[in-house]
Amino acid sequence: QVHLVQSGGGLVQPGGSLRVSCAASGMNFRLYSMDWYRQAPGNQRELVAQIGSSGDTNYADSVKDRFTISRDNVRNRLSLQMNNLKPEDTAVYYCHVRARERDFWGQGTQVTVSS
Repeated sequence: QVHLVQSGGGLVQPGGSLRVSCAASGMNFRLYSMDWYRQAPGNQRELVAQIGSSGDTNYADSVKDRFTISRDNVRNRLSLQMNNLKPEDTAVYYCHVRARERDFWGQGTQVTVSS
């Protein structure tokens, strides 16, 4: 069974930085594309960043040049480094993988950007 366990996040002032991480198990991590999504109150869940099995990346326009997605195929870990955070980045962040024709999600991590 695929299991995604998240850590990190928290409260930061505008302009600050945070990191969220996701530890994967039950899958051959290096073979799969991985994603970060977020969901703000009253909004639909949106794709923030993707990283392919070969390390290629894609970002939502709203986070480009501020967020960096990365993966560690030895430790089976996915990370999202978030810099220059804005209040509109406030949301619950989820790691995601589609594997074996199913969607698997982390438990979610709150990121709050507020002064």
